[in-house]
Amino acid sequence: MGSVASSVAGAAGASRPPRSAGSRDGVRVWDPLVRLFHWSLVLSFAVAWLSAEEIRALHYWAGYAAGGLIAFRLLWGLVGPRHARFARFVKRPAAVRRYLGEVLRGREARHLGHNPAGGAMIVALLASMAGLCLTGWLGTTDAFWGVDWVEGLHEVLANLLLGLVGLHLAGVLLASLRHRENLVRAMVTGRKRPPEPGDVP
Repeated sequence: MGSVASSVAGAAGASRPPRSAGSRDGVRVWDPLVRLFHWSLVLSFAVAWLSAEEIRALHYWAGYAAGGLIAFRLLWGLVGPRHARFARFVKRPAAVRRYLGEVLRGREARHLGHNPAGGAMIVALLASMAGLCLTGWLGTTDAFWGVDWVEGLHEVLANLLLGLVGLHLAGVLLASLRHRENLVRAMVTGRKRPPEPGDVP
């Protein structure tokens, strides 16, 4: 009797496909340089924001670091791996509006990489941070030192960027809950759940 049960169990096990490493550990989406860029930019912005009034030298160096990171990301968006490339996730405004409409109806597809709204947010964050770095640098030059419009634009961009960060976090939370996936952890490990039917790989 025991041998019969063992034979049946063995046959059932043989009929099931072996579980792949990808299904157990997830599939790699974010390469190490994208993850390093992401968390380094978060740190640079946080340091620059907190040191703006008290430690000017630290504020400047955090801004220079952010500027260098932005330059790297622009290059990596052209030559990096599949999911790092702008061509992969930057969509036309109509596609972004269509995706947001699907979000409101609760019918948006899960994207393995950035979804269209996430891609638009990345463009907005990069542009705002680049403008913030540029105006900050201009304020240190002889030609624009103490110029009111440069200082005013720098402050406006800083506040705009803070608002965009808040929207970005809200979007990450919504997508994490909607698709039952920890997107913050994915940006740490680089791995996400393998694509399922209906997902956008």
